[in-house]
Amino acid sequence: MLIGGAVWWKWPADDGPRVVEGTVQATVLTSREVSETVGTTLNTETRMSEPAPSTRADPPGCSVAVGPATTVVYQRGWTAFLSVVHQDSDTAAEHTVTQVVGRYATGARAGEVFGALAEGIDACTNAVRSAPGGGASRWTYRVESATDDALAWTATQDRGEGWACYREARLKGSTVLQTAVCQAGDGRRASRALADRMAGRVK
Repeated sequence: MLIGGAVWWKWPADDGPRVVEGTVQATVLTSREVSETVGTTLNTETRMSEPAPSTRADPPGCSVAVGPATTVVYQRGWTAFLSVVHQDSDTAAEHTVTQVVGRYATGARAGEVFGALAEGIDACTNAVRSAPGGGASRWTYRVESATDDALAWTATQDRGEGWACYREARLKGSTVLQTAVCQAGDGRRASRALADRMAGRVK
């Protein structure tokens, strides 16, 4: 079912649709592979073939931090894009895992996108994120490691009972990819493992 650019899939027992090697679809891990990495069964999968609109942030300079997979980072110019969100429930998820792949015409352009992402995360330590459907939440951001082609940071929801998103980004040739493992617990190793496996699939 296609709604506003998002396709909803449910994979109770298989690995999902067949994909062509070298495509952005082949870069992301299957629902089963993600479940095994995170250590819990993730039944619901949402796919988007283009970045979501930017998310409102207060202060506005934190728009990258509150929406690292939106158009504020993955601006027009990508040649292929895919975002996949896995959850253990589509109503009250205790685990949410996101994989994002954006491919550009040149490595230089991808490097600019990755650089903008890194600068945006580094510039923001706290922000209020306005949800698309209403409501707002305050988040704290902390960069854990940063190199020319790899970035790791954590977004922790204030008064969120331990809820945090452990995020990784990689620059691989002309591709910018991201992972996020959100849960009330430490998803750091899982997010890094997913990012490493995705980067290994980039052609």
